[in-house]
Amino acid sequence: MIAIKSKFLMSSVDDIYADHAVVIEDEIIKDIIPNVELRSKYPGVEIIDKSEAVVMPGFINAHMHQYGVLSRGIPANVEFNDFEGFLNDYWWPFIENRIGLREVKATTVTSAIELIESGVIGLCDTLEAPNTEEGTLIEQGKIIENLGMKAVISIESCERIDCENGLKCLKENADLIRWSKENSKLISGMMCTHTSFTCSADFIKKTKQMALVLDAPMQFHLSESTYEPNYTAKYFGTKPVKYYNDLNILDENILVSQCVKVDDEEIEILKERGTKVVHMPLSNCEIGGGFSPVQKMLDEGIKVALGTDGYINDFFEVMRGAFLIHKSVAEDTTVMSAKTVLQMATEHGAYVLNLKDSGKIKVGNKADVIVLENKFKTPINLDNIYDQIVVHGRKEFVSNVFINGKRVLKDYELSGVDKKSVEEDMKKVAEDFWKF
Repeated sequence: MIAIKSKFLMSSVDDIYADHAVVIEDEIIKDIIPNVELRSKYPGVEIIDKSEAVVMPGFINAHMHQYGVLSRGIPANVEFNDFEGFLNDYWWPFIENRIGLREVKATTVTSAIELIESGVIGLCDTLEAPNTEEGTLIEQGKIIENLGMKAVISIESCERIDCENGLKCLKENADLIRWSKENSKLISGMMCTHTSFTCSADFIKKTKQMALVLDAPMQFHLSESTYEPNYTAKYFGTKPVKYYNDLNILDENILVSQCVKVDDEEIEILKERGTKVVHMPLSNCEIGGGFSPVQKMLDEGIKVALGTDGYINDFFEVMRGAFLIHKSVAEDTTVMSAKTVLQMATEHGAYVLNLKDSGKIKVGNKADVIVLENKFKTPINLDNIYDQIVVHGRKEFVSNVFINGKRVLKDYELSGVDKKSVEEDMKKVAEDFWKF
């Protein structure tokens, strides 16, 4: 049993305690107690004294592509000026189609380390590697579990190459789901398709049926730019959300990422169907797709989570982007408050990934806890704590990370990880991958 003292203990964004400690027994949060009462109630407990720090729930990265590390600085020498060009001329031929198990292994450990060091305790990954070896997803899951992280992983399945390839990827998802249920406490799976313009209606419905049989959720990208709405209007005479709804796909077991170009009617459908949504503020900027109406979705009661998309894996940068960008777009300083963004990064992330015992520090939950050292340049207090963390927080403030009660980051050091070796291997894999 251990206890972490704090200056501020954030049980949730609505419940913050001053000068309290969290008591952890095995994997579980056993108690929340004033610092001054800790020793008398638990005389033999091991105390980690962080009396000047913030102790809070770990962040959850609800959508990413771990392999995206390979694209950093890649000398593709390809010009594109829209989303269609980004996919057809750059991303698919130069990156996705060439990803194999070697690249997955290197990028999985590299990106997971980046996430842990910025306070992320769990992730949802979409591997986009239609030509990778059989069993790749299970190998990816083993690597993440070995690092002590929680993850929901999948491989994107579509008919972009051909139907046979799509079915192969669906089998890879099903194999991972079965493996994780029998072999892992930290890893689970999802069925996964790409979009309405790379998957036929029959393929999408088949994937949904497989998800039902496997008792697993399903995820896909939705309206990342104007390309998909234009496509469904041209070929199906409707909007993307209505298209999926007409196929009877949307429900509370569906997770959709992006939702950049969705209108009020589509938002109402997502709300009615209980569909879960993930927002990627920084990667939306990169591809010039536009800005998702996140505040409108939140106002309608949709629990929108945050993701890195594998683009920039520093979760403080992602939170800061979500906080700032939408104010500029809306020309309204009241949208996307720091408290709202922090809730998206913790509680909403746990909700959309079905991590029911994560997202909050409360008795009985899994002990997914991070420590932020008080390195803020100005005083932190109950009136400014949300803004201090979201706007002025840095990954360098994260000194300790506990996942299911295990201390995977101890005083800035990762348990059992040779970072230098990981970095050297990643550079070698990237150098070889870039030789095209």
